[in-house]
Amino acid sequence: MGSLGEDISETKNTKPLGVRFLEYIRGAPFNFKIYQAIVLVLTFLAYASYHVTRKTTSIVKSVLDPETSQLGFTHWPRSHFLRRGLGAEQKPGIRGGWAPFDTSSGTAMLGEIDVAFLSVYSLGMYFAGHLGDRLDLRMLLTIGMIGTGLVTFLFGAGYWLNIHSFYYYLVVQMIAGLFQSTGWPSVVAVVGNWFGKSKRGLIMGIWNAHTSVGNISGSLIAAALLKYGWGWSFAVPGFVIALVGLIVYLLLPVSPEAVEIEMEEDDLFKSPEKDGTTEPLLVGKTDVKEKAVGFMEAWRIPGVAPFAFCLFFSKLVAYTFLYWLPFYISQTAIDGSYLSDATAGTLSTLFDVGGVVGGILAGHISDRLNARALTAASFMYCAIPAIFFYRIYGSISLNWSITLMFITGMLVNGPYALITTAVSADLGTHSSLNGNSRALATVTAIIDGTGSAGAAIGPLLTGYISAQSWSAVFAMLMMAALVAGLLLSQLVVAEVSAKIASARLRGAGSLPRSSMEEP
Repeated sequence: MGSLGEDISETKNTKPLGVRFLEYIRGAPFNFKIYQAIVLVLTFLAYASYHVTRKTTSIVKSVLDPETSQLGFTHWPRSHFLRRGLGAEQKPGIRGGWAPFDTSSGTAMLGEIDVAFLSVYSLGMYFAGHLGDRLDLRMLLTIGMIGTGLVTFLFGAGYWLNIHSFYYYLVVQMIAGLFQSTGWPSVVAVVGNWFGKSKRGLIMGIWNAHTSVGNISGSLIAAALLKYGWGWSFAVPGFVIALVGLIVYLLLPVSPEAVEIEMEEDDLFKSPEKDGTTEPLLVGKTDVKEKAVGFMEAWRIPGVAPFAFCLFFSKLVAYTFLYWLPFYISQTAIDGSYLSDATAGTLSTLFDVGGVVGGILAGHISDRLNARALTAASFMYCAIPAIFFYRIYGSISLNWSITLMFITGMLVNGPYALITTAVSADLGTHSSLNGNSRALATVTAIIDGTGSAGAAIGPLLTGYISAQSWSAVFAMLMMAALVAGLLLSQLVVAEVSAKIASARLRGAGSLPRSSMEEP
């Protein structure tokens, strides 16, 4: 086992072929800043392409099953394709459906495929993180992206091959979930290798916009290709992610050590407020060892379990809004009138826009305060009244709905984005690892894998609860937000106590000087 790890580390210390070629053309090696820019751009495009392929399913569902709007629960947003279930006129060209999804049980079949996808994705995340700290992240990410492209194409190939077996589409989506699980642990680990804690929150908050960019791009691509046949809506996104995967293989530097470059930032893995008496909650080291951390050992890293379970409830709230908000808007009278499904779908994107702002804001605040847990918990507590006011006053007028939806999205998605990015990277280089940085992918997988389980449960419960009362759904979301905040209580107390102790030490440090000046 030890020799295998040494062999792997030897193979990782080589520059990607594309980097060597570009440096040859340039006539000089890249500096640290150029490598950082390459990492941000490539990982942004990589994960955005994952979401391009995921979004396709929500667009095509209405073609596979014109009754999709009656689906009780679904992993993907249904956006503009809820028309028939709401009594609106059905779009031309989608009346026939596609067997076996055009039967009375078609909607249930699509729901089963969605749940199967996310279940495999959530479980696969744990294994992908374990592998990510032991294998070359560039290879793992490339395999995941090209594999995702292949199975996405295979799903669409059912259109040309005239496949009508439910189990074919079920197995393909389960394999897709397995390949897609390699994405998040890999990209967070790579970004965490290149950016220090003092700037990580803000940078990753901006970088996390790839999710929204991928969802929007996937919607536009899939919708534009539907008129040529639903198979193309899968084939083209599959080709896109495979192409980006090839670019990642040629150009992505996974760490400064892998390209043999010195770090330019003295505090790359240091906390800006570390002192000699009280160590901050999340702090890293510069000394790097090549021994990967075990799965159970990663769970024992201080902060991993609380943040993982906090993300479970945080994602439960965020994904419930993501998947059900268009439907909720279309079913709720705003200023006495109902919006069309197209308008409701467009309006719901403001929740995502607020989420982008919230992710950047949470990252920036946590950097300035050097307090990830305090920032995440504060956002979750503030989300409780935001959710309440959106339910009560969001229907008064369109302006009220827009404003409250944006604020809710900002407060709900802010901690979700912070925990899945900066917090995961911080904990992957925690001081308890004694300088060992080979826990980034494992820690990221543990946190996001646990959160993904909540992402599946939230929309699933909503499908049943909403049939009785939307007020009960919002009560569930507020309770989940409260639990998410409470789970971080111990870490919040530790951060606040550290800051109070640090402030007292700074104050005490000035006392001897003043006393010495007295006669």
